[in-house]
Amino acid sequence: MPSKRLPDDQGSSLDLYQHPGHLLRRAQQISVSLFHDEMSGELTPVQYAILSRLADHPGIDQVSLAGLAAIDTSTGATVCARLEEKGLLLREVIPHNRRQRALTITPAGAGLLAALEPGAQRLRDRILAPLSAREQDVFMHLLAKLVNGNNEQSRAPLALPAASDDV
Repeated sequence: MPSKRLPDDQGSSLDLYQHPGHLLRRAQQISVSLFHDEMSGELTPVQYAILSRLADHPGIDQVSLAGLAAIDTSTGATVCARLEEKGLLLREVIPHNRRQRALTITPAGAGLLAALEPGAQRLRDRILAPLSAREQDVFMHLLAKLVNGNNEQSRAPLALPAASDDV
């Protein structure tokens, strides 16, 4: 692994490749590259996240959907507009709140998600391939713990929908 030393507050050097932020940035670069390899250029990673969350939450509003995908609301609105242009989702004004739009996935969007599922599984397998099965389990557990533990530090935190009072 490359070693690049950066000075710390005491004047000694920090190994860049021991800094979690740098390694997370590199992991993101690799993940996006592999995403484009496996997903045939049909969607961007953010478009895939939006469409996959929408498939599980039909009728959700754009703001809530952005929260479920952990992206900012302005990006969410832009992505939804692009997905609508592609015929993958429908946006309809919510009658009781005309500033918001209810979203539903179209049959074409659902079909595309189904077609991309094998690529998504290959993507997961390729990202985790350098790790043993046990290491994969530990890594995913720790990565989820890291992300969830720092969720509120994000500019676009994951926002799960409120539990419904309907039983």
